[in-house]
Amino acid sequence: MAPHGLILLTGATGYVGGRLLPLLARAGRGVRCLARQPQRLAARVPAGVEVVPGDVLDAGSLGPAMEGVRAAFYLVHSMGAAGGFEEQDRLAADHFAAAARRAGVERIIYLGGLGEDGADLSAHLRSRHEVGERLRAHGVPVVEFRASIIIGSGSLSFEMIRALVERLPVMVTPRWVRATAQPIAIDDVLAFLLAGLTAPIEDRNLTIEIGGPDRVSYGELMREYARQRGLRRWMIPVPFLTPRLSSLWLGLVTPLYARVGRKLIDSLRHSTVVRDAAAQQRFSIRPIGVREAVARALRNEDAGFAATRWSDALSAAGPPRQWGGVRFGNRLVDSRSLVVAAPPDAVFAAVERIGGRTGWYYANWLWTLRGWLDLLTGGVGMRRGRRDPERLQPGDTLDCWRVEQVDPGRRLRLAAEMRLPGRAWLEFEVRPDGNRARLRQTATFDPRGLWGLAYWYAVWPLHQLVFAGMLNGVARAAGTRAA
Repeated sequence: MAPHGLILLTGATGYVGGRLLPLLARAGRGVRCLARQPQRLAARVPAGVEVVPGDVLDAGSLGPAMEGVRAAFYLVHSMGAAGGFEEQDRLAADHFAAAARRAGVERIIYLGGLGEDGADLSAHLRSRHEVGERLRAHGVPVVEFRASIIIGSGSLSFEMIRALVERLPVMVTPRWVRATAQPIAIDDVLAFLLAGLTAPIEDRNLTIEIGGPDRVSYGELMREYARQRGLRRWMIPVPFLTPRLSSLWLGLVTPLYARVGRKLIDSLRHSTVVRDAAAQQRFSIRPIGVREAVARALRNEDAGFAATRWSDALSAAGPPRQWGGVRFGNRLVDSRSLVVAAPPDAVFAAVERIGGRTGWYYANWLWTLRGWLDLLTGGVGMRRGRRDPERLQPGDTLDCWRVEQVDPGRRLRLAAEMRLPGRAWLEFEVRPDGNRARLRQTATFDPRGLWGLAYWYAVWPLHQLVFAGMLNGVARAAGTRAA
C-alpha cells in the first residue's frame, strides 16, 4: 500500500486510539475520525483532522465515513457493555468490514488480544479473536496485532495495578493474579500499529503476536510498581475469590466498573504470552521490558496528566462513582466554573496576581493557618511569597505552591509543595464567552495510599467553602479591574 492516503481511525476517544491520533497527524497523514458523538471529539483533535458521525453498530452510517479511505484502524470493542458484548462485537466487525470492502479500502489494522486459539479462552478473548475473523471474512486484507497487558499511564490494566497497590498495604490475591502474561508498553503498541500501515501482506492477511521481553504474572507487576513507588506491600494468596467476587471487590477499591473488572479478570485467568516470533522477524521494533515500561508510565504521570485513559472511551458506559469530586483513575478532581462579567484578559490578570501580598481572594486566615501547620510538620509553609506581584513564570514559587504551567491569558497550573499524603495541583482556565469570560478552577489530588484518600475526604467539605469563595473572589477582582 502507498504510504499516503486517507486513514480512518475508530476509537479515537479511547485509550489507544486517542494516543495514536496525534502520531498519525504529526506524520502528515490525512486522518478522519469516526465518532458516535462528533461534538465530544471535535475539540480534542489536532488541526486538519476530520471528524465524521458514525456508529459501527449502524451499518448505514459507515458509507460516507469510508469514502476515499485507503486504510482503517479498527480500535473499538464492547467490553463496557452491560449486556451480551459478544454479539455487539460480531455485528460491529461485520458492518465495518463490509463497508470497507464496498469503499475499496486497502487494509484494516486491528488490535486484538493474545491467547492460544482453540484453548478454553474467556468470553472476552474469544470475542477479540472472533472479531479478527469477522473482519477478514469480507475480503479486505487485515493486519491483526494481538497484545497482552498494555502498560501505560491511563491504561485499564495499569490503572487497576496502581489503584490496588496504592490503596491496599495487604492484598488477598486469588489465582488469576498468578497467571502468566507478556506485557507491552503503550509506546511499543503504537509503533506496531503505525508499522501496520505499510507492512507487506503476502497472503492478504497478517496476524502478529506482540509483547515485551518479560513474562510475568499480575502479582509480579504489582510488586514492581510497589518497588518503584517505594511502597511495602504484602500479598496473601488464596484459592478462592471467583472472578465475580473479585470484580465486585475491584469496583470498591479501584476505578474499574464491576462489569469491566469481571471481563478483565476472566481474560487474566489465562496465560497470554507470545508463541509466534513473527513480530521480530517482520518488524524492527524491539519492545522495552516491564521495569522500564512501568518507570516510563510513572514518568508520564509526573510530567502531567495521562494523555488518554481507558475510561475516556464512550464504550466504558456509565459514569464513575462520585464522592468528594470526580475520580479519574487514581486522581480525585474538584472542578467548578462561572461566567465573569469582564473580558478574558482582565480575568486572567486577576488569576495571575493570586498569592503573595494579594492573598488567595477568600479566607486568607485559613491559608495562613494551613501554612503554619505545614511548617510544624517540616513543610515550606506560606512564607515564600512570590517573585513578581503581577506576572508568573514556570518554576516560580507561589507561597506553598510552584508554578508548573502558564499559558498567558488562558491557563495557570500550580503544583503543591506543602506536605501532603499525595500530590496536588490547582489550575485556572479562562475562556471567552461572548462579551464575557468563563473561569474554571480545578483542584486535583493524587493520593498516596489509604492516608491520602482519608485526607481528601476529610478536607473536601472545607474545599467547597474555600475554593468556591476563591473563585468568586477572583471574579470580583476581575470586575473591579475591568471597571
